[in-house]
This record gives sequence, C-alpha cells and structure tokens, in this order.
Amino acid sequence: MDTIANDYTINIATANGTGSQSANLILLQSLFEMGVPVSGKNLFPSNISGLPTWYIVRLSDHGYQAPGDRTHIQILVNPATWDEDLAALEPGTVVIWNENSKMEMTRDDVVSYPVPMMSLARKINPKIAKLVTNIIYVGVLAEMIGIDQGALEDAVAKQFKGKASAIELNITALGLGREYFRDNFTKEDPYVVEAREIKTPKFFIDGNEAAALGCIFGGVQMLAWYPITPSSSLAEGIINYIPQLRVDDEGNATCAVIQAEDELAAAGMVLGAGWAGGRGMTATSGPGISLMQEFIGLAYFAEIPSVFWDVNRVGPSTGLPTRTQQSDITLLYEGSHGDTQHIVLIPGTVEECFEFGWRAFDYTERFLTPVFGLSDLDLGMNRWAC
Repeated sequence: MDTIANDYTINIATANGTGSQSANLILLQSLFEMGVPVSGKNLFPSNISGLPTWYIVRLSDHGYQAPGDRTHIQILVNPATWDEDLAALEPGTVVIWNENSKMEMTRDDVVSYPVPMMSLARKINPKIAKLVTNIIYVGVLAEMIGIDQGALEDAVAKQFKGKASAIELNITALGLGREYFRDNFTKEDPYVVEAREIKTPKFFIDGNEAAALGCIFGGVQMLAWYPITPSSSLAEGIINYIPQLRVDDEGNATCAVIQAEDELAAAGMVLGAGWAGGRGMTATSGPGISLMQEFIGLAYFAEIPSVFWDVNRVGPSTGLPTRTQQSDITLLYEGSHGDTQHIVLIPGTVEECFEFGWRAFDYTERFLTPVFGLSDLDLGMNRWAC
C-alpha cells in the first residue's frame, strides 16, 4: 500500500464543553512541532456545553489552509451526530470511533478502528473519564499516523503550562491510546505524518493573541472591555501578558484593566483614557460596536485618541456568534452619526494582527481620531503558523 504523507484532512466530531478543545490543540501543536504545515478550524455552537462541535485539521505540505474537499480520517465521539457524520464519508475513509458510545458501525466500505475510549479513560481517573476520553483518541491517532512522542509531550506541556498533574495525566492517556492501537489493530490505511525541517523559527498563534501582543508592544495603558465572542481572547491575551511584560520595577502593573458593565460603558472609559492622554482601547464584535456608536461619534468630533478592535462574527446579538464573517466594514468606516470617515486597519495574517496592534495607537494619536482594527473569528480564534 502506497503511503500518503502530510496531505489529508482529519475531522473530529465531539460535543461542546467536554474538554475536546484541549485535546485537539495538543494534536495540532504536536504536528506543528514536527514541522508539518497544518491548520485547524473549530466549528462550535453558540452555547456553553452539550451541542455538537467539529474540529477540522488539514495537513498540507503545500501550505493549504482550507479544510479541503473531503474528510480522510473521521473521529467519531458524539452519538448525536453519528448517523450524519458517518453517512457523509466517502468509501475508504478511516473511522476511529468510540466503542463505548453504544452506536453501531453501519458501513463496511470504510476502514474501521473501534476503540473503547471511555473504558480506557476510566483506568486513569473514573471521575474525569469524560474529559480524558478526548486525549485517548489523540493517542490512537498519533500511533496510527506516526506522530512523534516527544512532539506530543511538548504540546501537552505547552497546553497545560507547567501544571504537573495535568501533564502527567494527559501523557498517560496518550500512552494508553497508542498502546491500544498497537496491540489491537493492523494498520489498514495509507495515512502517515512525516517530520519536516523548519528552516526559520516560527510561532503557532491565533490572531487575537498576536493582536494582544501588538497592543502591549504599542504601549496600551488602559483596557476596558465586556466579554463577547469572538473577541474575548484578545482582551484575555492582554491580561495574561501583563504580569510578564507590563510591570514596573516594584512589580506593579503599568496597564489598567476594567471589565465594564456593558460595551457602552467600555467605550466611554476608552474615551476617558484618551482625553487624559493615555493609550486606551477596547475589544468587541459587531453587536458591541453598535452599542458604542454614540461614543465613537464623540471621539471623532472631539478628536479623542481611541482604539477599537472589532473581531467579526455573523449577525447581531441573536445571530451566529461562533461563525465568521467580514461584514462590519461599513459599520466601522462610517460609524456613528453625521459625516464621519474612520481609519480601519484590516489584518489578513497573524503578522498583521501584531503589526496593526501597535500601529493603531500610533495612528490614533497622530490623527486624533478613533482607529479600528477589523479582524474576524477565523483569523482571531484559530492558530496560524507565522
């Protein structure tokens, strides 16, 4: 059988709120650690937990970022979408599925690898078996396609950032998954992963974190924000980096952070900072920008330096906050009331998210007008090599 290396798509079907995101990011990071050009797309619902979610991993030596035309490897963990996910697969697709889900394999034209994921997870810790189930399938997949164990362990360490107990638990779970595949299956599929040499140092980072670093590099002094998907991780990124990058010699923070009662109040605080000579900003999405229109107009006509980041989502507050769109351009460019034209910086890459993070502050002080950064969910919440 001829092998297919670094040119296929993996689709992972789970439920939101089960801990699958950590497992999927470990998978993605481990492939990146091996030098493989890889991208991940998270399709998740607008709820806290329970509804179906899919994570699509694309390996491509050509650097393709789109999910591709078909699924080559399907991981099935969620019974709620079992029938639909299985029916959508082309003949010959590899299916790694949770044997403990009480579902049946109804197709004989796929490569089937049934794994008792919950049973294996219970061996490690019965109390959190539901969470550990996800890392089991990463171990199975790692053994199937040949992910380097060292890369996996590095990815686990980065995901849990020095939490020794969590690192140990997840490495144990990965080992169980790998061992189960080795002991119970003969490889019947062509898919493998081959390490590639990374010629220059690279980051693997999402656009929101890159923008957050850019804002810190640009000298942000006050962040006022109200949580809203998909911009929250931009504000959280700034908050997380303050202890490392924005403290004085006595350890006191040199950037104030205020979680406002709503987006309207956050905008007012940004203007207050600008009026006082500080570098103030907020991060929000389209519905938040709608609430900020009055203050945006005030900043424009009173010539108050202020920075607003809009990470696009689909529609208003009752729309699709976990889907991506780029439709807020006119909302920003002609925002508020009267004859306004605003500066809008539109990044297309992670590098530009960082660059525009600091340029926004320079531009707003130079031109004494509001400056907007316009990103979107896909760029902001997914990891990209840069």
